[in-house]
Amino acid sequence: MADTMSGLSRTLYCGEFRAIHENERACVCGFVQKIRDKGGIVFVDLRDRTGIVQLVFDEHSPAGLLEKAQDIRAEFVLSAAGVVRERTSKNPDIDTGDVEIAVDDLRILSRSDTPPFEILEDKLAREELRLRHRYLDLRRASMQKMLMDRHKIVKATRDYFDRHGFMEVETPVLIKSTPEGARDYLVPSRVHPGSFYALPQSPQLFKQLLMLAGCDRYMQIARCFRDEDLRADRQPEFTQIDFEMSYVNENDVMAIAEGFVAEVFDKVLGRSVELPIPRLPYTEAMERFGSDKPDIRFGLELVDLTHLLSETSFEVFAAPIRNGGSVRAINAKNAAGILTRKEIDKLVEVAKTYRAKGLAFTRLTADGSESSSYEKFLTDEEKSAIREAVKADAGDVILIVADADNSVVFDALGSLRLNLGERLELYNPDEFALLWVTDFPLFEYDEESERYMAKHHPFTSPSLEDIDSFTENPGNAKARAYDMILNGNEIGGGSIRISDPELQSRMFEALGIDEETAKERFGFLLEAFRYGVPPHGGLAFGLDRLVMLMLGRSSIRDVIAFPKVQNAGDLMTECPSPVDDKSLEELHIRTVKNS
Repeated sequence: MADTMSGLSRTLYCGEFRAIHENERACVCGFVQKIRDKGGIVFVDLRDRTGIVQLVFDEHSPAGLLEKAQDIRAEFVLSAAGVVRERTSKNPDIDTGDVEIAVDDLRILSRSDTPPFEILEDKLAREELRLRHRYLDLRRASMQKMLMDRHKIVKATRDYFDRHGFMEVETPVLIKSTPEGARDYLVPSRVHPGSFYALPQSPQLFKQLLMLAGCDRYMQIARCFRDEDLRADRQPEFTQIDFEMSYVNENDVMAIAEGFVAEVFDKVLGRSVELPIPRLPYTEAMERFGSDKPDIRFGLELVDLTHLLSETSFEVFAAPIRNGGSVRAINAKNAAGILTRKEIDKLVEVAKTYRAKGLAFTRLTADGSESSSYEKFLTDEEKSAIREAVKADAGDVILIVADADNSVVFDALGSLRLNLGERLELYNPDEFALLWVTDFPLFEYDEESERYMAKHHPFTSPSLEDIDSFTENPGNAKARAYDMILNGNEIGGGSIRISDPELQSRMFEALGIDEETAKERFGFLLEAFRYGVPPHGGLAFGLDRLVMLMLGRSSIRDVIAFPKVQNAGDLMTECPSPVDDKSLEELHIRTVKNS
C-alpha cells in the first residue's frame, strides 16, 4: 500500500533550492529522475516541473530509511522531508547544484513500472513511442519549459488586449456548417435527426456579429478545427489569438497586432522587436521571393529573365513566354563547391514536386570550369545578358525555372530558395525577421471547380480602388487584407471586413454563391446586416505556430500538450475510433464500409 502525505506539506519546488536555504527544514515532492546506490549511501535526483534536487540517505538517516531508499526506482513518486545542507561534491550544471537534502522522512506515494523509454533530454526515444506515452514525454524538462512558456504567452496576450480595451468573449463551438474553404468537422444532432452541427474553423462570423452588437473591441483565445491534410505546422484542432475592432482601418489593426507581438517577445523571450514592422505588397513579395510568406533573413532573390529572352529560339524558354508565362532565376552565390552535379539533380526533383517541368542550371566553378544545361542553346548575347542580370561570378550556380503558369515558377523557385537558404546556411537561425505582406488578391482561381474562390474568406473587403469593379475584373482585384510573417511562416492574418449589405451580396455573386444559397448558409449574418453595421476589421494569430517559432521548435507537435499525428489520429487515446451500434442508432447514422 502506498504511503500518504499525512503530516507533510511541500515547502519549495525542487528547482528552487539555493545556498541561502542551508540548514532550513524542507519538504519536496516529485518524480525520481535517477538513483545512485553507493552501498552505505544512496543519492536520489528528485524532479518536478522546476528542476532537480538531490536527496541523500546514509547511515545517519533514521532507522530503516536507507533500506527504503534502496527500494526506489525511476519515476516513483515521492515526498521527502529533511534538512538542506551544502553538497560536498557540487554540480555546476544545475541550479540546485550547491545543496542537497538530508532526508529523515520519506514517503513513496506511488510506484512506477519501468517506463517504455528513459525520460532524458539526451536520449530521446522515437517520436511515435513518445506520442503514445505523451504523459511521460511531457515530464521532460524541455517539455515542461514549453508548457510554461506557452502559458506565459497566453497570459501576456490576455494582459495586452485587456490593457488596450478588448474584452474576451467566448463564441460557440457547435455552429452551422458553411462549406467554403477547408472541410468542416461535422457533429450529428441526436434531437434533430439528419441534421449536423459543425466545429468552427474560426470564430469569423461570430466576431463580426459582436461588432454589430456594439462590443467594439473583442478578443478570444479560440479553439478551431479544420479537417485537412496535416503538415509539420498544422493540426486538425488548433488555437487562435483572435481579435476584432470597430471603426478602424488597416493601420489601426496592424498597429495593435505589432504592439502585441513586441510585448510578447519582450516578456517571454526578453527580445526587442523593432517597430513599425516593414510592409511588402503581395505582388512584390512574389516577384522577389516567390512566396507570399517570404523569409527575409537572407537574400537569394528571384530575377525575372523574361524580357531578356523574348526573342530566344530555345523552346524550353520560348514556349512559356509565348504562352503568357515567365522565365526566372536565382543565383546561389559561391555555392558551386557545395552544389555538385549530384546535388543539383536533387534540386531538380525538388522543383518537380512543385509542378516545374525541370530546372535549368549553370555552374561556374572557382577554377574557371563551367557546366550548363542550357547555355549551348542560347546566343552569346542571351547567355551574357542572363549572367549580367543575376550578377554571376566564378563560384556561383544559376538556377532557372520556366513555365507558362507563373504560379509554378514562383512556387518552384520560392521553395528552392528556402532549400538553399538552409543548406548554404545563409541566415542566423536565432534571428527573428518580421514582415507584413499586404494588398493580397481578393480572389484566386480554382482550376478544379473552374471558378474564383476568396483568397482569404468571403467577408474580406475589396480595396477601395476595386470596390466598383471587382465583379467585372475579379482576377485583378485586391483585398484589404494583411498577413504577418515570421521567418517565412504566416503567424497571423486578417482584413477589413465588408460592412455594406449590398457589397456583401456582390461578393457572394462574384464567388458564384446565388441569393438562395447565401441565405441558406449566411442568412443570420445577412439579416443582422440590416440593422446597422460599424466598419470593422481584425486579425487572428495562430498561437501554436507562434509558440513553435518563438521557442525554436521544428514541429507544431512539440508545442501542443496532446497533439495529433499525420493522419489526424491520437496515438495515446487511439482515436478516432468506432462507436457502438446503439450510439449510432441514437444519432440516426449508419456507417458504410468501403469495398
